[in-house]
Amino acid sequence: MHRPHRDIDIRIDLEATMRDGTVLRADAYRPTGSGPWPVLLARTPYGKQDPGVLTRLDPFGAARRSYLVVIQDCRGRFRSEGRWQPFVHESADGHDTVEWAAGLPGADGRVGMYGPSYLGHTQWAAIAARPPHLYAAAPELTWADPHDGLLSRGGAVELGLVTHWTLSLGINVLERRYSGGSGELRGQLAALNTALAELPTHAYWELPAPASPTLLRFGLSAPKAGSAPLPHPDVPTLTVAGWFDCFLQGSLDNYVRARQAGQQAALIVGPWSHDNQSGRFGDTDLGPTADAAGIDNAGSLLERELDWFDRQLKQQRTAPVPAPVLLFVMGTNQWRHFGDWPPDSSDSPWYLHAGGRLSPEPPEPHSSPDTWHHDPNDPVPTRGGALLMAPGFPAGPLDQRRIEKRDDVLVSTSEPLEAPLEVVGRISVHLVADASTPAADWVARLCDVDPDGVSRIITDGILRTQQTQQRPQELTVDLWSTAHVFLPGHRIRLQIASSCFPRWDRDLDDSATGALPLAHRSLYHDAARPSRLVLPVLSGPVPDVNG
Repeated sequence: MHRPHRDIDIRIDLEATMRDGTVLRADAYRPTGSGPWPVLLARTPYGKQDPGVLTRLDPFGAARRSYLVVIQDCRGRFRSEGRWQPFVHESADGHDTVEWAAGLPGADGRVGMYGPSYLGHTQWAAIAARPPHLYAAAPELTWADPHDGLLSRGGAVELGLVTHWTLSLGINVLERRYSGGSGELRGQLAALNTALAELPTHAYWELPAPASPTLLRFGLSAPKAGSAPLPHPDVPTLTVAGWFDCFLQGSLDNYVRARQAGQQAALIVGPWSHDNQSGRFGDTDLGPTADAAGIDNAGSLLERELDWFDRQLKQQRTAPVPAPVLLFVMGTNQWRHFGDWPPDSSDSPWYLHAGGRLSPEPPEPHSSPDTWHHDPNDPVPTRGGALLMAPGFPAGPLDQRRIEKRDDVLVSTSEPLEAPLEVVGRISVHLVADASTPAADWVARLCDVDPDGVSRIITDGILRTQQTQQRPQELTVDLWSTAHVFLPGHRIRLQIASSCFPRWDRDLDDSATGALPLAHRSLYHDAARPSRLVLPVLSGPVPDVNG
């Protein structure tokens, strides 16, 4: 189908036949003129004409920059044939689609891929398949290891993300399943929308959590993990990440793996979540330059990506090539260029002490452990952070004071800082602890406490342990990464808890029978068993926030 649109020629439902005969359909946005033009390809499970997809990809704007833009429905989704199986076919289908797109009328044979989230995963999957005509890719906000932020993390199920995502994508699954009976379809869709609305009060609480009875009732299965695709040294990549995105560390890991493979690689990390790139979260505003619509007052994220594609696909060198890594450093709220990720830093340990103190000084020789009870029937609620969940659970640097008032949250706080402390890199928490139950979750959360006492989450992580006997053991909780300056007068705070629900499922010993026993936790902080937060600290002066 042909739809003219002012200066852009739109072709609807172009058919690409995959190697197994399955037909996938795409829309193409062609500039005026005869070309030829490089191709920008996006492959999506969310619908090639979905308003949100079109807003993020802006095919009209990209076509006006002299790109032939192709947006394709993934296998088994919307207008494409086949069965929807997350992750399974993206490598082969990506390869075949790239080669098909390179031969479209008006294409110059050079293909780039772009787009966020699952669209980013389809890029890495295609790169791994090595299609000859793929010349560049700009994956945004996507994962590397599916067991580090997508399906699970630290051994705990990413309940909040997986359940909501699978139900949301289930709408089109039901539309295809019941396409012949409108009455039955209406009933199924109504039930599914009810399940989505009741996620916080019903589906998230169902047991056993990994099996998700709600998904089973609709005949939907949670995605199964695959391996992280391997980068290819011949395909340059521009990776985009967000400090509060659920796939933050995966994006950073993808960049590092690309560099290690010999790729030409660039990285942009903003103060963004998966679905909010404004730099504004509740009452926290990180400034006008934080918005992806105008990064550092010098063009939008998409404009920067198109500038990068101009250099890769058109060999344009209209301006000096910037340093490969651009980070938004929170606290000072400034964009900074770095030569690589992670930058050189020094590990700075901050030790937990009795009385809720956090200090760079080692702990005392004799100090009684902190103890608390964990009740799976009353888990610590999820509030903010790097997450993607139902609408009632926003991501970002949200105030933690309500969480910190709970008896089952251990809070350790430093004295007000006398000088700025710039933390850039990967953060870890090392605990010496024990639990009264074989299965135990350990949640660690780093916060910045301002002079007014507002405690804002910077990053967090979880580790699920299994033990056969109750005895102290050293545990390491990965808090992923950040770029943040703790300003003078601010305090560093570390929370330790046994749950963060419903982001992560609860650590239940016998969830199949519904047994939810009260559990006992102990955390040690003496000289022989020091529990500590380790921060990657940059040396040298911190830029003036008003500079």
